[in-house]
Amino acid sequence: MRLSPFFEELSSAYDAELDDLLTDSAGHDVLAQRLRLKRSQLPDLLPMIECNPEMLAVAFHGGMDFLSPEVMRDLAAQDPEDLPSWDVLGEESIRLQPWAAELAKIVLSDPNGEQFLVVTACLEYLRTSSKGSSEPGVGRRDDYGGYDDERSDADVEPDNDVDLEEAGADWLAEQGFDRKDRTSGDN
Repeated sequence: MRLSPFFEELSSAYDAELDDLLTDSAGHDVLAQRLRLKRSQLPDLLPMIECNPEMLAVAFHGGMDFLSPEVMRDLAAQDPEDLPSWDVLGEESIRLQPWAAELAKIVLSDPNGEQFLVVTACLEYLRTSSKGSSEPGVGRRDDYGGYDDERSDADVEPDNDVDLEEAGADWLAEQGFDRKDRTSGDN
């Protein structure tokens, strides 16, 4: 997928913002709690809508279903001045979860709210499509950063433990270490 320089830079910032919200200093998963807080603070954060949109966009994380991946991919290749209006994009390509629709009403009260929602939708699509399926409604991430459908992590990604173990053993052998035999029980 080709990204415009605008979305390439902003998607990195968006991913970093979500990653920062994911865990606390002890390594505990606190994403759901931090997203709830961010959503409750959204009206107070509106002044940042132009200078740091990624900091507000995370409030919508997990709140959008993408009905037209083709439209979203095309959107990601555009510069900000070429983006469609929210009304056009939203009706054709995006379904908001009820709580996200309430947040959208708050954002749309800002003069830059329409463009912000289009940018946010693209950022969320890029994040979601890089983590799961590109089928509409499948692989959408929930409020907790996990998938909301019935798939387990094993369904999303093949079991790579064996490949990693073999790759590690190959690397160690290249460094001059003896290869350990996994079948003999020697660890």
